[in-house]
Amino acid sequence: MDLAAFLFSLTKSVISLFIIVDPLGNIPIFISLTQGIKETERRRVFHTATITGFVLLLAFAVAGNEILNIFGVGLPSFMVAGGLLLLILAIRILIGWREEDRAAPESIGAVPIAVPLLVGPGAITTTILSLQEYGMLVTISAVIIVFTLTWLILRYIELLHRVLGRSGSAVIARVMALLIAAIAIQYIINGLRIFLI
Repeated sequence: MDLAAFLFSLTKSVISLFIIVDPLGNIPIFISLTQGIKETERRRVFHTATITGFVLLLAFAVAGNEILNIFGVGLPSFMVAGGLLLLILAIRILIGWREEDRAAPESIGAVPIAVPLLVGPGAITTTILSLQEYGMLVTISAVIIVFTLTWLILRYIELLHRVLGRSGSAVIARVMALLIAAIAIQYIINGLRIFLI
């Protein structure tokens, strides 16, 4: 693969993966999930989320379907499970979090921020398809670029939080929760459709 072809494939892979990971669109959800947490703890949560998501997606970029096969899990099952988890998350955000429902700050970064918000069935599917279409070098490079951008967005999320304010963040978070619920249902439908075909 020459340099021009590599850069073209890399650009396509980065754009598709960034759209699926969607760190910009998920900002209100991240803010909602970390409300009431001190700024230093919030940064630690986002640091954990970025590293967890990066390592997980990098593993899929290298191993692909083999990881799911080790556990005897097909991609359709992963899509249904991820969809159900996203749907529960969306419902909790829509009806409002109770304090006892919130996970400890140290675990929020891994679940649900890293998985399934950043690295859900869509991101894993996109990574596996990129691996099959463009090869390992392009796929790994795309994962590194996308999660570098994600880290930068989460690093400066406080600035956006100040611009939006508490009520603005709450409104946007609920609108995004509706979209997440719709995406979750679509994941479930797609997974079930593959089972039934």
